[in-house]
Amino acid sequence: MASDPFNHPNSSSSSFILVGVPSLEAFSTCLGILFCSAYIITLVGNGVVLLVIGLDSSLRDPIHCFLGMLAVVDVMMVTSIVPKMLSVFWQNSTEIGYMACFVQMFLVHFTTSEESGVLLAMAVDRYVAICHPLRYQAILNHQTIAQIGLAIVVRALLFMVPLTGLVTNLPYCRSHVVPHLYCEHMAMAKLACADPRPSRLYSVVGSSLIVGMDMAFIAVSYGMIFKTALQKKSCWKAFRTCGCHISVMLLYYIPGIVSIYAQQFGSSISVHVQVLLADFYLTLPTMLNPIIYSMRTKQIRQAVLKMLFFRKVHA
Repeated sequence: MASDPFNHPNSSSSSFILVGVPSLEAFSTCLGILFCSAYIITLVGNGVVLLVIGLDSSLRDPIHCFLGMLAVVDVMMVTSIVPKMLSVFWQNSTEIGYMACFVQMFLVHFTTSEESGVLLAMAVDRYVAICHPLRYQAILNHQTIAQIGLAIVVRALLFMVPLTGLVTNLPYCRSHVVPHLYCEHMAMAKLACADPRPSRLYSVVGSSLIVGMDMAFIAVSYGMIFKTALQKKSCWKAFRTCGCHISVMLLYYIPGIVSIYAQQFGSSISVHVQVLLADFYLTLPTMLNPIIYSMRTKQIRQAVLKMLFFRKVHA
């Protein structure tokens, strides 16, 4: 890291400077290895999921479509931040272009909104599959899945386009040093010469509504799943599967909620804790999702084994 990241000699008015993790500069190599490992696991895991879903024509059920959506969103999310994070850690390349910074900000928060929508869609899918198995194919047909996917994208756009407009229209006439590893919108708004409260209020209210509604519907879905599972002989299998899903969802939602409110109201929380929390919130679930959701799915696991066996036979 630079010796004085808050007074970077190479910065210009058309760029921003990413500090990294304040007060943890001595551990930049170790942090880089940690995030690089998570990035590789994420790319490999989600890449395998997309490959087997694309190649195996039997994997066209609604749940596999949602798992494919989740894999695409996860890859987009981590790719929007980790390569630049690694260049900050390992090459001291802390400068990021003005427009590139806002594009990164848009992609990060656009994909987090999409991720929440896909997790909700998957919870609804499990609810229909377990509580209404005879109507599963009729309710979640290809047209409905396409409409759900479109609704997820449109909702993310409706949230992010106004937020991006609010943040990009702020005048940045003072410091261009972002105390973060990526262009996080609240950290960006704090640098503005004008009052950033409208954008920060919009962000907190919008994020709270999206996360709050999604978590409420997910909780209702899994509550009804548990109620139905108690009446079946395979209730333990349902509890085990849903328990894993809920654990990963909590790993996604809890750090995200804490990160949002910590940056808005948690002045007593150290900056490096806020930065690391925001970084793990984006990287840890994307690494675990293909393992917990996809590789625990029998059909995908069998498809992966079949693909590996086929390659071994024809090698």
